[in-house]
Amino acid sequence: MEQETTPSAKSARDRKWIDPEKAQDTTASSLFGRDEAEADETCPSGTSEITVEEEEDEEDEVEEGAEQAENDEERTGTAPSGHAASAQSDIPDGGLTAWLQVLCAWVAMVDTWGIVNTFGVYQTYYETDLLLGKPGGASTDVSWIGSLQGSLLMLVGFLAGPLYDAGFFRHLIVGGMALIVFGQFMTSLCTAYWQLVLAQGVAVGVGMGLLFLPATAVLSQYFLRRRALAIGISTTGSPLAGIVFPILFSRLQPRIGFGWATRVIAFILLGLSVVPAVFMRPRVATGARAGASAGGATNNNGTTRRKRALFDASALREVPFVSMVVAAFASFLCLYVPFFFLQLFAQRRDIAVPAFRPFYLVTMLNVGSIFGRVLPNALADRIGSINVVLVCSATCAVLLFGWLGISSETADALVRGDGSGHLGGLVVFALLYGLFSGGIVGLMPSVIISLSPDFGRVGTRMGMVFFVSGLSLLIGPPIAGAILGDGSLARRWLGTIGFSAAGISVATVAWVISRVSLYYKKRSLRG
Repeated sequence: MEQETTPSAKSARDRKWIDPEKAQDTTASSLFGRDEAEADETCPSGTSEITVEEEEDEEDEVEEGAEQAENDEERTGTAPSGHAASAQSDIPDGGLTAWLQVLCAWVAMVDTWGIVNTFGVYQTYYETDLLLGKPGGASTDVSWIGSLQGSLLMLVGFLAGPLYDAGFFRHLIVGGMALIVFGQFMTSLCTAYWQLVLAQGVAVGVGMGLLFLPATAVLSQYFLRRRALAIGISTTGSPLAGIVFPILFSRLQPRIGFGWATRVIAFILLGLSVVPAVFMRPRVATGARAGASAGGATNNNGTTRRKRALFDASALREVPFVSMVVAAFASFLCLYVPFFFLQLFAQRRDIAVPAFRPFYLVTMLNVGSIFGRVLPNALADRIGSINVVLVCSATCAVLLFGWLGISSETADALVRGDGSGHLGGLVVFALLYGLFSGGIVGLMPSVIISLSPDFGRVGTRMGMVFFVSGLSLLIGPPIAGAILGDGSLARRWLGTIGFSAAGISVATVAWVISRVSLYYKKRSLRG
């Protein structure tokens, strides 16, 4: 029997807590405990009527939820509200349709971060061939193309988030994939720097931004306990693309030229894009159709409207969220420096053997990243996303300082006329850095969702974090390129690598602050 929620029913559901790291983005609770969520329930502008179906075993379910909550609170220090419990009951957490969404999101990762992970081979080719001796051929100039592409992937999320919340899911993914394919085909025709900026930087970048956020956010509607794992599996698309596309381009370019090598990749992207265009869809309606459960003004046709914002001011009062934003900024400022410059480093230092060319180092980074998208995410479902990201960030900082040591040793080896002896060290660095940096990137959406207390604000908060991260990704690689110069001086490499190591170290400190603030919030909730 359906009935309007009574205070007693609400009280019973409040005891059935759901872990925010596993909760769907319909959660109405706050990181700061149950009080803020209950305050929202009493606010007329945010009030919504919820109907529940009475079940004979309701008491057993409540006890079960309370037991789950004790474990979840121990792990995250957050106590969800009754809204979360009622909203999570029908999440499939598996099944054919749910795993089809993972496949579609996997394709979206190929189309987005897979292209970003491939840019290292373009960086080297543009510097040493296509733009050699032309305007825009310097390291810092070329890196602007890749950084613009990657930053727009995240900056456009600032707009895509509210559009996703408003119900424009289909428009975003189809429009995004169309722009990516169009930009890739236009890149194949480019011969000048400004053309590459517009085609590969702007067109592809904007398309990525439209596609990435909704493709990631929709998974939270299909998975609860295995959400981090599902997102991790989907993100393996980007390192797999980062393995295949660099090898494909490097093998085809000498045979059929830059244009057709790039067009082959574009045709692959076009074929893959059919999958999400056909099968990807949100399980829970957003926008006007979801307004009745989200609160807001009522339309003439009985649906409920809810205003969508580009900025959620309440997030600035949440220390864990603010610290996470600082960590994201510092991370993306420096995280992709090895992806852009490791191949050039090996080439300038003459670190190669006949059977292993420098471009394979980009492949090694992405091989490691495959495991970095799955293993940390599987672990995050057990101990929490933010805990795993913290470990990954600290390890990346250590590895980058290790790259500093390799750089110093190869400089001495070049004086002796042999730098190839350090190839093994670079391969190990590439594999491990790909593993742990993949954990940071792959878990970022899970962390954002876990720190977002309300369904209607998940897209907005994702957009906020992506906007800040996009700004840092825009300026990070060009700063590294400006420090580097043409890459011929050893001290310049030390400066570039040191910049990257320092940035990831700052990010690690910010992750620690975010985690510690959650710990003290747990203690305050327990009284």
